[in-house]
Amino acid sequence: MSCVVAESQSLSAYLETSAERMRAAATADLDAAFNRAVEAIVAALAAGKPLLVCGNGGSMADAQHVAGELVARFLLNRKGLPVIALGSNAATLTAWANDVDYPSLFAREVEAFGREGAVLLGISTSGNSANVLAAFAKAKTMGITTIALTGGSGGKMAEPGAVDVCLCPAAPNTPAIQEIHTPIYHLLCQLVEARCAAVLG
Repeated sequence: MSCVVAESQSLSAYLETSAERMRAAATADLDAAFNRAVEAIVAALAAGKPLLVCGNGGSMADAQHVAGELVARFLLNRKGLPVIALGSNAATLTAWANDVDYPSLFAREVEAFGREGAVLLGISTSGNSANVLAAFAKAKTMGITTIALTGGSGGKMAEPGAVDVCLCPAAPNTPAIQEIHTPIYHLLCQLVEARCAAVLG
């Protein structure tokens, strides 16, 4: 079986295209939503409430990345923060997916780990991931602030009332959205860490 490459592109050209997408995504609306997300997360963590993060595939890896930076450290030596990447326990994931179903897995973990005043950050490049949407719905019944990190049109997560804060950078496809997500959550981790360190040590 041969692998056909549609077109040849240099790394420098790809990086320039990526940089152009980053510039296009940099808007005042995105800044405002981002600032609200940081404030909500800092308020929850400073009060001892958890940040729950979830996603599928590459977005699951991003959720684990966020949790790793905040439980361990990003740039500062400080106290660990209560951040959980949902779906990370393989026994829980396979038991629930096998015995019940997969779409309700994150909602079940929100029920188990969340509490009023916590924050749920759901990552979905399409904005239509059924299990992330179910987790948001469960979170709302528990008094948990909901933040979506999506892209493009934002899908169902960008609809009015779907979440409390929607971070939706413009990008044409899943890989491009994922590229923009990385600096967004890196800066989020940096600011959350710095502000929590100032409050909690």
